[in-house]
Amino acid sequence: MMSFLKDLNPVQQEAVKAANGPVMIIAGAGSGKTRVLTYRIAYLLECGVPPYQILALTFTNKAANEMKERIKKLVGEKANELWMGTFHSMFARVLRRECEPLGYTRSFTIYDSDDSHSVVKKSAADLNISLQQFPPSMIQSRISGAKNQLISPQQYEKLARDLVDEKVAKVYAAYQRTLERSNAMDFDDLLVKPIELFQRNPAVLEKYQNRFKFTLVDEFQDTNRAQYEVTKLLSQKHKNICVVGDDAQSIYSFRGADIRNILDFAKDYKDCQTFRLEQNYRSTKTILAAADKLIKYNANQLEKDLWTENPKGEAVTLVECTDDKDEGYQIVHAIQEESLHKKLDLKDFAVLYRTNAQSRSVEDALRRGGIPYVIVGGIRFYERKEIKDVLAYLRLLANPNDEESLLRVINYPARGVGETTIERLREFARLQHISLYNALALVNQIKDIADRMKKGMTEFRALIEKYGKLRAQMSLSELARSLVDELGILRMYKEEATSESLARWENVQELLSAISEFSNDREGQSDEAGRAGATLESFLEEVALVSDIDQWEGTRNVVTLMTLHASKGLEFPVVFVAGLEEGLLPFYSAEISGTDLEEERRLLYVGMTRAQQKLYLSHTKLRYRYGEPSFPMQSRFLTEIGTNGIKRRESLSPRRAVDTATIGLERSKRTRAKQRQTNGDGYFADDLHDYENESQEAVVIKAGTRVQHEIFGEGKVVQVTGKGDARKATVHFDDYGVKNLILKFAKLKPA
Repeated sequence: MMSFLKDLNPVQQEAVKAANGPVMIIAGAGSGKTRVLTYRIAYLLECGVPPYQILALTFTNKAANEMKERIKKLVGEKANELWMGTFHSMFARVLRRECEPLGYTRSFTIYDSDDSHSVVKKSAADLNISLQQFPPSMIQSRISGAKNQLISPQQYEKLARDLVDEKVAKVYAAYQRTLERSNAMDFDDLLVKPIELFQRNPAVLEKYQNRFKFTLVDEFQDTNRAQYEVTKLLSQKHKNICVVGDDAQSIYSFRGADIRNILDFAKDYKDCQTFRLEQNYRSTKTILAAADKLIKYNANQLEKDLWTENPKGEAVTLVECTDDKDEGYQIVHAIQEESLHKKLDLKDFAVLYRTNAQSRSVEDALRRGGIPYVIVGGIRFYERKEIKDVLAYLRLLANPNDEESLLRVINYPARGVGETTIERLREFARLQHISLYNALALVNQIKDIADRMKKGMTEFRALIEKYGKLRAQMSLSELARSLVDELGILRMYKEEATSESLARWENVQELLSAISEFSNDREGQSDEAGRAGATLESFLEEVALVSDIDQWEGTRNVVTLMTLHASKGLEFPVVFVAGLEEGLLPFYSAEISGTDLEEERRLLYVGMTRAQQKLYLSHTKLRYRYGEPSFPMQSRFLTEIGTNGIKRRESLSPRRAVDTATIGLERSKRTRAKQRQTNGDGYFADDLHDYENESQEAVVIKAGTRVQHEIFGEGKVVQVTGKGDARKATVHFDDYGVKNLILKFAKLKPA
């Protein structure tokens, strides 16, 4: 028993064994934070604490799942009974059980950011508020900020100082009324509503205080006021709250995160025990020294001195580039150089940047260099149009009052229901004080709607009613497959037969597979309402709360591109941080406040400390921003890092960089062939042969032909259209899905 504690260093052991009372663990970058949190939970379980009395809150499902698996290895299957997950998912579970006093049913819908934006837009339009003068995205951001600060629509109206605040207050009130009428909550409500519930119902609060006698919070520096308050309410009876975090990695103020939560924790909990994890297990001495020197410039921070027993390692390489295009070339050259000399895989490399727009020049260079990559934070699977359309139908089966879902699909597939008809339906529902779904049952009473449109709306409601009843008779996967078949969506995409429609056909099929997998994984379990097996509500909740990092597996052998914000919690042998220029990193337009500057410095610190073996920093003399050339100064952060342990590298010319990448690819051909024989992922580019003088027409390309592309690999031609220079081929590639290629430039070869 407790033999696993020998895996910890002395300070980590102390932090794990301090089981009772408030505890703050200040965990420096790479200091084993996840291990300490995992072992602390395992320690509580081994001490006899029932798993259902432990509430562990994280910021990603990925982190929660990884910790739960580690705990299972330490203490066995009892870890399955832990309440462990993200703030949003855990409190969604509470609300599923307890939301009725708040006026919701247990089948409430969770609106994602796109849904919320749409409701804000409609609410503003209904109030005759100019969407040009008051953009919905701005209003949505202010509403979210207000909720994070626990400011209600009524309070917001009272606090309004100018015309913008007054307009936002009106939209906020209308927006919240729409959510309540639709039996829906947005992401922020999943934190705000539990507080409202606990404050209104002391008996419910006490029930959960007794249920969760031990509360643990990961990444505490990222909590907002709502998260701070809800954990404070739950832990105020037994005081057994343990928070783990690093103030030097607080980088989410734009989401409402308040660094004061961790800076002032010891003041709020007078008998708090504090432990500092200062030994870094991730980075070399050189990387750690550079990052530590940078962060020391921040005035608002908790005291800690990071150190490591790792080797000194190589110097941090600083590359001064001609422009952003050149910056991409330098990254390609360095990846080829590092991978060949150190025998690294492509998945060992990460390119980090401050803004998403910076990825373009890096992507261009990677494509030209024949290096496969993945972008974390692109369009997520569940945000694709065809997926959201099917999900809207499923959401209506769970919650017919969901107005946003109803409006999305009432004319999809087309039923002849136009915008004017929909507006008349909405107006009728408003006047009758009923939901849109109930208004559909009275559509014959609405004037100025053509009979064929009434017929379409009546059939739509009948379809929802039919499958709403079938829920009790069919499994979740059978229900989804049957609904999709009756809607004719797959047939419609297949008959359209374009590359885009075929990709959408594949995506819908993948969604149906995901539903089947979900059903199989949860066979024999029960949901929060006590219903057996995988339920529609539980699937929709899981889908609504998935994040970019949750979907990133890190197992494919490709270079990873992501923003600095998305990189927190990850690590890579080799890291590139691009764009260290004034106005970009630190990011600002005209000027920057001291508080914002400190957060930008923390952001770079996070990026630097993702590197295990080698760190590259780059900046340019010229960069195109907003379509115009600019000549930025190098970032002040480079001056703060200094020259000790830093090696400046002369920028290669773009032509030489490409030649170097080409040589690297030539030399890697044998390695690639060997990897493919073992089903491993490798460099997917063939030799960079000069095809300039070769005619594509010499290769017979027709439907059914198996072809090889120098970037996308092998695939099958689906169709060929057009003539001459405009001739195109739609190809379904084995690894990259459907691509539409112009044959003149595609350089396809027989497979």
